[in-house]
Amino acid sequence: MADIADQAMIRRASRDDATERHVLPPLSGAPVGAWRVLAERTIEANGYYQPDWELAVDASARGRTGASLLSATGDAGQLIGLLPVVPMRRIYRIPLPALVGVEPYGTLCTPLLDRDAAEQAVGKMLQQARDAGAHALILRTMSLEGPAMAAIRAVLARDGLQPRLLSAYQRAQLDATRDADQLLRDALGPKKLKELRRQRQRLADHGAVRFDVARTPHEVATALETFLVLEAGGWKGRRGTALSQHAGDEAFIRRATSAMAEAGRCEILTLYAGATPVAGGIVVRHQDRAFFFKIGIDERFAKHSPGAQLTLELTRHLCADPAINSADSTAAPGHPMIDPIWRGRFAIGDVLLPLRRHDPLLPAIHGALNIHRHGYEAARDAVRWIRQRRATPG
Repeated sequence: MADIADQAMIRRASRDDATERHVLPPLSGAPVGAWRVLAERTIEANGYYQPDWELAVDASARGRTGASLLSATGDAGQLIGLLPVVPMRRIYRIPLPALVGVEPYGTLCTPLLDRDAAEQAVGKMLQQARDAGAHALILRTMSLEGPAMAAIRAVLARDGLQPRLLSAYQRAQLDATRDADQLLRDALGPKKLKELRRQRQRLADHGAVRFDVARTPHEVATALETFLVLEAGGWKGRRGTALSQHAGDEAFIRRATSAMAEAGRCEILTLYAGATPVAGGIVVRHQDRAFFFKIGIDERFAKHSPGAQLTLELTRHLCADPAINSADSTAAPGHPMIDPIWRGRFAIGDVLLPLRRHDPLLPAIHGALNIHRHGYEAARDAVRWIRQRRATPG
């Protein structure tokens, strides 16, 4: 850390660390009713910051509990802005005075901003962050070109500030206003579609292929059990990242899907071959947008592309739903399964929002984030290399 800021500066920053000078309220104490109203009025959908989802994450999800609340109220006392945050030191292990928007298990941290008071909400939330001792606000996996980011840019510009882009990529999304069959023909072409139909026919050798959508709380609870088994039985289970392998994660997903299903905002999809579930997925809904949260497959049927088969059915399902205009894949960049099917793209990235003009600490915060990112990428590449070596016979 001496490469980006001297130790004395870091020690001074640590004593005034965000959420220590003026403690922010806990997210768990947020007014749920007002939060629900804001979620309906927000300028940009984020299914993972709906209260039923994010409060379940905050209550038990591994490494994601105990967030604080940045919020703003309007002239009539109504909630007009909300963002769950934690201190920078908790995410990056760096004791500098910044706040970070929490990752709600769904890799999208776009804040909720009232569509009629978005800039007012941003201004008040940034001031609350300043009052808490923060010198910067870091938004990870933020929608970079939507109306929420536009409001943030406008407010910063009035203060002579501008966001700093830390990283960016294009994420797959579905234009659900299109005819599904035409969309799939355009995306995949006749040759690939013919191959997928052939694989589906081979899958039908194991029993009639059926696509099921669970919507009611009882249906969702039943389908969740099937999904958890599918996920744990695949590569996520081997790596120890399946939801059912950690008590806190399992408690989160049970609570979240149950509450969201009560409000008609969660569906669990299952693809069957006869009585055997071969693929499953969880979809969250918010306003006119769907969010493809997770997928699990039975790898015994891998040669039949069960994940792709499920995604084709989901595409048809969402395109046939007049309430849904688009869907976020929630996928990593270049995802080999969904990117060729959902050809729409939108910009996602990490941004650093400065809170003070000519702040001598901002370069230290920015530099620390760059060093952390490069270290993370190096470690990730090393892990991939090790996995490839283990998978290579010899």
